[in-house]
Amino acid sequence: MVSCPSSNTEVVDQGDFWNSGNSNWDAHRIGWAVAGGCAALTLIISSISVYQHCRNYNKPREQRQILRVLYMPPVYAIISFLSYRYFRSYTYYSLVESAYEAITLSAFLLLLIEYVATTATGHDALKAMERKDKRRLPIPFCCWRYRPTKAYFMYTVKWSVLQYVIIRPACSIAGIICEALNVLCESAGWNINYANVYLEVIDFISISVALYGLILFYGLTKDELVGRRPLSKFLAIKLIVMFTFYQSFLFSALEGSVIKATEYWTATNIADGLTALATCIEMVFFSAFMMWAYTVNEYKVVGTPRTGIGRPLLDSINYKDFAIEILGSLKFFVDYVRGKPSTRSAPRAEGEFVNVEERMDFGQAFGMEDTTYSRQPKPVTEGTGDGDVHRHSFPTVYTALFSHVPLSLHCYPLV
Repeated sequence: MVSCPSSNTEVVDQGDFWNSGNSNWDAHRIGWAVAGGCAALTLIISSISVYQHCRNYNKPREQRQILRVLYMPPVYAIISFLSYRYFRSYTYYSLVESAYEAITLSAFLLLLIEYVATTATGHDALKAMERKDKRRLPIPFCCWRYRPTKAYFMYTVKWSVLQYVIIRPACSIAGIICEALNVLCESAGWNINYANVYLEVIDFISISVALYGLILFYGLTKDELVGRRPLSKFLAIKLIVMFTFYQSFLFSALEGSVIKATEYWTATNIADGLTALATCIEMVFFSAFMMWAYTVNEYKVVGTPRTGIGRPLLDSINYKDFAIEILGSLKFFVDYVRGKPSTRSAPRAEGEFVNVEERMDFGQAFGMEDTTYSRQPKPVTEGTGDGDVHRHSFPTVYTALFSHVPLSLHCYPLV
């Protein structure tokens, strides 16, 4: 790879926002003030929403994921403000900003799983789930059909999203290293002589797989998610990604024709600054939208003491659950390739039941191990420090959900 030409001018504007006690209100500094003000307002709105969830932390397994999603607007706003202020290092900030998208999408998937689990504990979804027979995959793979009762299918759906938690940060780290070595060259577009094109292709494939997995899971469980605003919650995340992507593409396309270089800033500097400024403004509206989509009202329990904010905040930045899900999925696929019997569906005799009195793994949940079945799953107690919250593990939930599915379905292939 060849060295990338600099996207910055040699002449540096040494002026400060305040000069001799008077504000220097040129266009750049007006944008600086607007970006900072919007970032501060976004932080205030998001902090209110986060505080409300922390004080009503009655369903930790759900609200842990919600807090991670609520961090998205302030993270984007603060990083965008810094990338506007320190525009010569814009690429580094944008790579860090993109990495948080992976955390948000994965948190959203785990939140949907918890929603389905909550529905299943009351057996409200049994009739709907027993009709979930072999069906077509979403576009563009609608020529193939899948059977959702297969264990490897659910592992694949989870892994399709969780892989982005690994690949997107890895691409950001690789991008930062390449930028430091001056071989990334985002301004070169799709020039194969620079690293940017290869990282963009990897990222595009990874996020496409993640989004497809989310759409597939939502389509499978949308009846169980009624009343939880799943579409609004998803749009609150995806619209942020879409807006930042398309406006960056638009401003980049205008470089040289509409956007002209100045003494201190290149056309690329100006395009990057406009992207950052627009992002700061948009995050104000998205933070308010998220406050509505991820409302705290459904977690307020009359007569329940308010919880402290310490543990919820620590839970939200503890990504141990991500690691457990990723490693568990990898282990399953390794065992599946090695042909271990526990990963294969086995025929079950008529009237044979599965016992879910204890926490079960996916093999038991999908009828791949011999156990006895009980229709009322035993809740697992999770302490919150202010009272215990009952929950059901995801494998246990799917045992209950698919308990009415004909047992012979476990023997059908994926396609």
